[in-house]
Amino acid sequence: MAATGIRRARDCIFARAAVQSALVIIPEVPMSVKRQLGVWFQQVRAPFLILSVALALVGIATARWHGFCHLGHSLLLVLGVVLAHASVNLFNELSDHRTRIDEHTARTPFSGGSGMLQAGKTTPRQVTLAAYGTLLAAGAIGLYFAFASGWPILVLMAAGAVAIRFYTSHLSRWLVGELVSGLTLGCFVVIGGHYALSSYMTSDILYISLVPGILTALLLFLNEFPDAEADRRGGRRHLVIYFGRGKSAVIYAAAVLLLFALIAAGPFLLNIPYSVLIALATLPVGAAAAFLALKHHDDPARMVRAQGLNVALVIGTDLLLALAYFM
Repeated sequence: MAATGIRRARDCIFARAAVQSALVIIPEVPMSVKRQLGVWFQQVRAPFLILSVALALVGIATARWHGFCHLGHSLLLVLGVVLAHASVNLFNELSDHRTRIDEHTARTPFSGGSGMLQAGKTTPRQVTLAAYGTLLAAGAIGLYFAFASGWPILVLMAAGAVAIRFYTSHLSRWLVGELVSGLTLGCFVVIGGHYALSSYMTSDILYISLVPGILTALLLFLNEFPDAEADRRGGRRHLVIYFGRGKSAVIYAAAVLLLFALIAAGPFLLNIPYSVLIALATLPVGAAAAFLALKHHDDPARMVRAQGLNVALVIGTDLLLALAYFM
C-alpha cells in the first residue's frame, strides 16, 4: 500500500511538471492581439454571420433530403457563405463611413454599424483590404464548386459578387436593396448550396428558397426603420424612405403573413416534406414583431424590441427549416 501511494504521488508530480512545461512552451496570446481580434469581431459584425450559417444549413439539408451528402463540401460551403456575408458587412461599413451615415444614426444592437471606423480602431484601407480579401476568398470557393458541380454556380456567383460590391454604393440608392438582399443572401444561398452538393435543381427547392429570401429581406427592411433619416441624407433610397415608416410597417406585417402562408402551403403543392410545418413555430414571434412595428414604427427606442424579435424570427425559421429537411 505504501509503495502504491508513493507511485501515485510520483505520477502526480510528473503530471504537474508536464502541464507546467506545456504552459511554458505554448505562449499566452498577447492582450494586444486579443484586442485586435475583438475589434475585427465587431468590424465584420460577427453575430450577424449566424444568418449565413443558417442559410447554408438549409441548402445542405435540402441536398441531403434528396440523397446527396458530402461533409467536406458542406463545410466548405458554409465557409464560403460566411466569407461572402462578411464581405457584404465590410463594404457596407466602409460606405457608411465615407458617406458619414453612421455619424448620424442612433446605434442599436441591430442597426447603426459597428462604430469601429468612427472610433479609429480600424482604418478605411484595412477595411477595404479585408472586404476585397473576403470577397476573393469566397469567389475562390465558388469557382471550386463551379468546376465540381456545374456552370450554374457561376451565374449565382456573378449575381452575388455584383450585389456584394455595389449594394451600398448603387443598389441601395435604386429602391432595390431589399429585393437584391433577399435574392442573393437568401434564395440564391439555398439554391446555390443545394446545387453545389447535388448538381441538379427541382421546383420544390426554388419554392422553399423563397422563405429564406423573404426572411433576409425582412431582416434588412426592419433594421432600416431607425436609420431612415440618416440614410436619406447619405443618398440612399430604400423602401422605408420611399413609403414612410407607417406604410412600411404594414408592408412588413403583410410580408410576415406571406412568409408563413408559403410555409404552410408548401407540402401540399410540391415535393416538400410535411416536417417543414415545424417552421410555423416561429409564427408568434413574427406576429409580435409585426404588432410592435405597426404600433411603434416612429419610436426608434421601442422598435429595438421589434428588431430583436425580427432577428429571432429570421434565424429561428431558417434553422427550423433546415431541421425539417434533416429529419
